[in-house]
Amino acid sequence: MIRTLLPDLTPDRVAAAARRVMARCDELARVTATAGEIERVYLSTEHARVNRLAAEWMREVGMTTRQDAAGNQIGRLAAADRDAPALMIGSHLDTVPDAGRFDGIVGVLMALEVVRLLRFPAPVGEGSLSPLPFAIEVVAFSDEEGTRFGKALLGSSAVAGTWDDDWWQLTDADGTTLRQAALEFGLDPGRIGEAARSPDELVGYLEAHIEQGPELDRRGESLAVVSSIASARRFQLVVEGEARHAGGTPYDMRHDALLGASEAALAVERICSGEHHVIGTVGQLEAFPGAVNIVPGEAHFSLDLRGEFDSERDRVWDALSRDLDVIMGRRGLRWRAREVHNAPAVMCAPLLQDVIRAGIRGALPDLPDDPATLFSPAGHDGMSIDAITDVGMLFLRNPDGISHHPDEAVSAADVALGIRALAESVLHLAAEPR
Repeated sequence: MIRTLLPDLTPDRVAAAARRVMARCDELARVTATAGEIERVYLSTEHARVNRLAAEWMREVGMTTRQDAAGNQIGRLAAADRDAPALMIGSHLDTVPDAGRFDGIVGVLMALEVVRLLRFPAPVGEGSLSPLPFAIEVVAFSDEEGTRFGKALLGSSAVAGTWDDDWWQLTDADGTTLRQAALEFGLDPGRIGEAARSPDELVGYLEAHIEQGPELDRRGESLAVVSSIASARRFQLVVEGEARHAGGTPYDMRHDALLGASEAALAVERICSGEHHVIGTVGQLEAFPGAVNIVPGEAHFSLDLRGEFDSERDRVWDALSRDLDVIMGRRGLRWRAREVHNAPAVMCAPLLQDVIRAGIRGALPDLPDDPATLFSPAGHDGMSIDAITDVGMLFLRNPDGISHHPDEAVSAADVALGIRALAESVLHLAAEPR
């Protein structure tokens, strides 16, 4: 019955939607703080500009729009029952420095095209309506990456009602506090709680995203169901040795902190590469005092540790800790670690996995087997939104797995398949008994 109310999801309409998504990714890429690169950070003038564009495109497909108290841009297509809860679909519009043009952005734009495909006109003067038993909301989250203030998922945390007022004291590279930046952007920090949504307002959250890895490309497949979003722990580690003269200190008397930290980084690679779906990365390494003619007396390095399951991630951290004890003991060094981030794995809801799987089959009727099911080693706004509603994700092929880089890519053909699959997923969810 629901499907009979809808326009056909014809190849021509879906292909036109994909072309629009690709063109708008290019248009948003031109909104940047850094010439020759793509960079848009939270509460910046670029953030304001892309919110205005997103609001314009939301209104174009019949949605009412608002910017919430955290700077998230939200469009709503009401159901015939104005009190019906909403299915939230979206992603984020902020970027890392020197970013690609699809990470997050393609998910917001695909969601808008799904609304365009699924809406139907309401009586004169009432705008467009969702023909489904729930409203549809498209959300463009404001700060998934955490580039400016060093804290990711700020926008979605506010929506989830998990905002921590201590975050207002976070500062950017120029010393501007988050509170000051919010005020300059036109937000009232005292009203941040108004961004929070309650579970009874939502039926779920769906997000389409490029994979940010090579698995689909290696399989030669376009789309995948996401089973979970990786758990993550991040540490800042310090290795203490002894700074001495580079020329006058023989090797048997050296306690070189940099060499200890370097061996620790190799231990991360050795241990994690032998694990299944546990990934460790040392992304920062700094030696002190940092002079060319002094044996480093102290070294600082970061560790980003991710896993499909919390228990496996934590087991690997315990193994790394034991290895570091051995390495530093052999070199006459001391080490300590400070945990700066801990996020549990988020399991995508079985029902939403099922409707996305059915959506992919609808988009790819000749698929010989079930579509791939992958876990996401990268973090997403769904990690926050899981606190208030069920989460489901659709992955699109990312050629060679390149992301957070200007060469990041997705094809228009895969975007078209993704739009069709996402629209079909929404229809399957609407058909579920309530």
